[in-house]
Amino acid sequence: MSDATVNDFGQDAQFDDYFALLKPRVMSLVVFTAAVGLLVAPVGVNPIIGFASILFIALGAGASGALNMWWDADIDAVMKRTVKRPVPDGRVTPKNAMIMGLWLSVLAVGMLALTANFFAAGLLAFTIFFYAVVYTMFLKRSTPQNIVIGGAAGAFPPMVGWAVATGGVSIESIMMFALIFVWTPPHFWALSLFMNDDYTKAGVPMLTVTHGTRVTRNNILGYTVVLALVALGTAFTSIGGPVYLAVALVLNAMFLRGAFGLWRREDAAAESDKYADERKFFRLSLVYLFVHFAALLVDAALRGFAFMPQLPVVF
Repeated sequence: MSDATVNDFGQDAQFDDYFALLKPRVMSLVVFTAAVGLLVAPVGVNPIIGFASILFIALGAGASGALNMWWDADIDAVMKRTVKRPVPDGRVTPKNAMIMGLWLSVLAVGMLALTANFFAAGLLAFTIFFYAVVYTMFLKRSTPQNIVIGGAAGAFPPMVGWAVATGGVSIESIMMFALIFVWTPPHFWALSLFMNDDYTKAGVPMLTVTHGTRVTRNNILGYTVVLALVALGTAFTSIGGPVYLAVALVLNAMFLRGAFGLWRREDAAAESDKYADERKFFRLSLVYLFVHFAALLVDAALRGFAFMPQLPVVF
């Protein structure tokens, strides 16, 4: 069988086009944060079950991405950042994207229920629903709070990973959720500052479009202050440790400095240097989340992962 199928546009849809529907870059962040949630949990998980669970969580994230690209094809077609995605570019039909997203959703949730537990599977199902329906179909096009409320969808993966191990939630998984949830608005608002024309053309009511750049800069600073408190508070839970605390202190000082710099900026200055500070802050936000979760993983390794067998002590 050929690795290509003919879509409704008469073009060949390659495997890479369908893989792109899964939003692999977003999926990689989901996989990483979910894996951290699983590995820092205090309950041991068989490595095979753990690996399979992360695989199904990744499929769930990919399903969300495919459903998002199906529904948002009209928006993606007018934004420079997204116009080359498979659906607006005509390489995959909207119908095929929808079918793929639905089937992957069923597969991911069903297999996670069989592999791990029903609570984790239910939480994954709710995550897919929240991203594909609540955020994509309603919030994104209706309110400037779209990325604030919708940020919950990207914050659930570490909770799902934790639930795979423990079968429930705890203050630790809530703090990991909160870290991503509060990080999401300044991350995306920084992007919207230098991509505002795209959002305006697409009719997406980002805060920069509805309230202007000054209000957006104010909100970036406010959320960054709250984010620093959440990040530092996580250090004093059972999943925190000296490595995480050191990382949180340094990175949040840098992030606060960057947010304060954006708050002081005027549009004329930003336009004159092609939004260099905004782009720098956006890039820092990508590093920020990864390094925080990596630090949690390092501290868990120093304590000894729960799933690792205890070696006998030889005197």
